[in-house]
Amino acid sequence: MAGGNQTSILEFLLWGLSERPEQQRILFLLFLCMYVVTVTGNLLIVLAIGTDARLHTPMYFFLASLSCADILFTSTTVPKALVNIQTQSRSISYAGCLVQLYFFLTFGDMDIFLLATMAYDRYVAICHPLHYKIVMSRQRCTLLVTACWVLTSLVAMTHTFLIFRLSFCSKKIIPDFFCDLGPLMKVSCSDTQVNELVLLFLGGAVILIPFILILVSYIHIVSAILRVPSAQGRHKAFSTCGSHLAVVALFFGTVIRAYLCPSSSSSNSIEEDTAAAVMYTVVTPLLNPFIYSLRNKDMKCALARCLRGKVFFSLGQ
Repeated sequence: MAGGNQTSILEFLLWGLSERPEQQRILFLLFLCMYVVTVTGNLLIVLAIGTDARLHTPMYFFLASLSCADILFTSTTVPKALVNIQTQSRSISYAGCLVQLYFFLTFGDMDIFLLATMAYDRYVAICHPLHYKIVMSRQRCTLLVTACWVLTSLVAMTHTFLIFRLSFCSKKIIPDFFCDLGPLMKVSCSDTQVNELVLLFLGGAVILIPFILILVSYIHIVSAILRVPSAQGRHKAFSTCGSHLAVVALFFGTVIRAYLCPSSSSSNSIEEDTAAAVMYTVVTPLLNPFIYSLRNKDMKCALARCLRGKVFFSLGQ
């Protein structure tokens, strides 16, 4: 059974968030609260941007897109994990696992591409301010986000198809709390060499190319800011990038740890990998609304108006 899409199992077992029974109730309440806060916070970001005409700019358009992607990203994994804890079941169907894998990869890669797009937006705004409105027009912004969705869907489709062709000969425990590429390849009884090569080159490119583009953008941004004569001007320019840099450091740090630093199959390594996965699948989407709103006066004012119920839709904007 070296290949093909045949499999003799109908479901997998997920390792979960912890093997200790006494921790299950605490983990359920903790992750339920985190999920509710994540969805609520990101929905408020989208609502605030959509209902405030002053925030109808490229930077906030990309931020709203990131918040939508974060809601979908965390909703691919956390609800299933909560159901498994509540029902004391670790099972996930074979079809459900592939579906979860596809959407997890799509929305996870979307976060990466959007963070790179946001860095490009800041580069144009700070390094080429006179051309900003022309370069970052509404049509171009829409095109950039659409291109991100198309590329992430194609990448996810490729990985999912390669997993589909593998064989799984017995009920296996996936060493994670959701279906991901690495854990699924570990429990396959087929030859996974092709999958590993595609993950190395395509997966590595999806992570490293946007990361390098972000670094290059910020090298130019820092160079341009240091040429600003006034301290107030430099502080204002840096403040527009601080939130984005914090999210980039948090997200890419945990993603690179999870995907580009392989671990063994020991229990301690599984726990470390699970902790890293929790950081970028749960904690980062949870923190994004706080990071972007607490450091941004316009966002804080828009959110305050939302919470007071004094927002109104600007027709024709």
